[in-house]
Amino acid sequence: MAALRRETESQFPTAAKMLIPPEQAQLLRFLVHLVRAERVLELGTFTGYSALAMAMALPPTGRVVTCDREPAFAAVAEGFWQQAGLRSQIELRLGPALATLGALRQEGAVFDLAFLDADKVNIEAYYEQTLDLLRAGGLLAIDNVFLGGEVVRLQPERPGVTAMRRLHAQMRQDERVVTTVLPMADGIAMAWKS
Repeated sequence: MAALRRETESQFPTAAKMLIPPEQAQLLRFLVHLVRAERVLELGTFTGYSALAMAMALPPTGRVVTCDREPAFAAVAEGFWQQAGLRSQIELRLGPALATLGALRQEGAVFDLAFLDADKVNIEAYYEQTLDLLRAGGLLAIDNVFLGGEVVRLQPERPGVTAMRRLHAQMRQDERVVTTVLPMADGIAMAWKS
């Protein structure tokens, strides 16, 4: 995990800020254990740090399905998954997240845990489609829900910020889930599907 962080910071110094912090990786491992996850979905692979953290907590028959659009990031991820001996437990799907979610629905996929760490402009669609893929009693974690504090400021009115504000309101009223927000890193929303 530490080597993957260093490699990401070296190869992608500007984008490296997208890495989740180590304490969040530990939280994801904990959540895998908590819900006894065997099937995990991740939107936003980046260089594979969070997928690796979750795969490390899975039973031998468990699987992480993760998706991203950027082949250069995926190449780093796959190398480190291989080094960790977990490549066979992580399925990478390259392409837009909404297309991947549609394909998973057509396949009849069901997940125990999902981690959304992709673009925020489409966060409402990701939430709805991912919730459909979660089993009852499954857990959905959404990263960066504070957006650096922008969700509580009146400005700026950027599409991702506006979408996140709408998602917060929607989750508070969504009777399908029980929700909370953890003030860790840039905020993590949790939704337990009843």
